[in-house]
Amino acid sequence: MNQKVKTTIFLLPLVAFMGMAVFLYSGLFSDPSKLESALVGRQVPSFELPDLYTPDRTHNESIIGGRPMLLNVWATWCPTCYAEHTFLNQLREEGVYIIGLNYKDDSRRAAVNWLQELDDPYQINLFDETGMLALDLGVYGAPETYVIDADGVILHRHVGDMNQRVWDTQVAQLYYQARVAAGMDVPEQYQHLVVDGGSQ
Repeated sequence: MNQKVKTTIFLLPLVAFMGMAVFLYSGLFSDPSKLESALVGRQVPSFELPDLYTPDRTHNESIIGGRPMLLNVWATWCPTCYAEHTFLNQLREEGVYIIGLNYKDDSRRAAVNWLQELDDPYQINLFDETGMLALDLGVYGAPETYVIDADGVILHRHVGDMNQRVWDTQVAQLYYQARVAAGMDVPEQYQHLVVDGGSQ
């Protein structure tokens, strides 16, 4: 074996290690809540999933669209989902239309009990036991929330809990502008977001 080959064999693991180190180091400074979705600007993928409460009833992509909405991915095993739940209930009280996607939960009963105890912010609840729709959406985990317009097009993806700060800075303007585009009313406290495109 000549010297050139020996040097190459010796340096190969070192180069691989350095490449991995650079990759991992750059990950330290990335914000996981700003993960982009390849589906932003595209229709929600087709699906057919059972209703969380009524297993014999199925829903498909026809429930998406017709009006702007949020699609919220949640699970009872997710502590951050618990943290965001009160705020989702607040949004429901403000008239925000939310569909829940229960993601790989331990059991249907556990999910139903959760909603009975904490109140249900969702107009429709999908039971994604195997995570197939979540996989098609590119979900990394729970919670995640998608803003969807009246045509069923994904406008935005938020990874992490939905809270007042996220709502005010990332989501509300998109949601209410989509309501205006669909010919729907906007509550007075959010009118400033849709006049001349808002000021965010």
